[in-house]
Amino acid sequence: MAIFSRVFLPFLLFIYITIETYLKLNHNSICDATGCKLAGELLRFNPLYLNYLGLASVFLLTLLGYFSLKSKLMERLFFMVLYSAIAFEATILGYQFLSNPEPCIFCLGIFSSLLLIAFLSHFRNFPFILSIVLSIFLGLNTLAITKNQSFITKEGTYLIQSKTCSHCKKVKHYLSKEHIAYTPISVEEASARSFLKFAGVSSIPVLVIKNSMGIQLHIGDKKIINYYEKKLVPQSTTSSTSIQTDTGIISTDFLKAGSKSDGCALSIIETTPCADDNISHN
Repeated sequence: MAIFSRVFLPFLLFIYITIETYLKLNHNSICDATGCKLAGELLRFNPLYLNYLGLASVFLLTLLGYFSLKSKLMERLFFMVLYSAIAFEATILGYQFLSNPEPCIFCLGIFSSLLLIAFLSHFRNFPFILSIVLSIFLGLNTLAITKNQSFITKEGTYLIQSKTCSHCKKVKHYLSKEHIAYTPISVEEASARSFLKFAGVSSIPVLVIKNSMGIQLHIGDKKIINYYEKKLVPQSTTSSTSIQTDTGIISTDFLKAGSKSDGCALSIIETTPCADDNISHN
């Protein structure tokens, strides 16, 4: 049983990660779920590097598992690496559960494999492992984590704004006075920040008008108010698969759940008084 749980199962996990890494290098994946695509947006680096880290860790786990059959020292190192991997994966997976509409199936496969290895390798310590995993999930659940989701799903008017931005307050006051209906989207939302970064927009508020012709952006309080005062009609000579911005045209595929921009996020920096340029890149 020891050689099965400490050597054979880690080796199978190594093959599992190797297959996924190969598929990603060829622009494919084991999992096509939205959660898998959105998971990459949560990382500060290319998601492929996480696969490399997994390969190195599981390869080390396999070697330690083999040598642990004859050495107590190697056995201790084996369990140290195994429990660390479980804690790391529990943190990543827990964050995905809270921020994504669905978890990454590939990550679930790794996590369940590590738990199986831990259970078969030393089942007496398994309740201890479960308590650590539960504590990680509970700890993450106490944090106010923004969800990575799609907001602009139907035709209508949307305003990407911040409660503390004076320019946003000016636009919201104008829209309220003119009885113009709109859907507010907080710039603190992960999807909103990613969209603004992808579109090359560095200031708020941003008015998004979606109709059958496409999506039109108006950036800044003056341009938004001027748009309504002149009663402009959205003019889109492109198909419904494009967005008109002040700087060019981008694909609406970005607005769909699961799209990403290399998994990089925008940091929101507001000054006092609030200036036009509220958003800057890390």
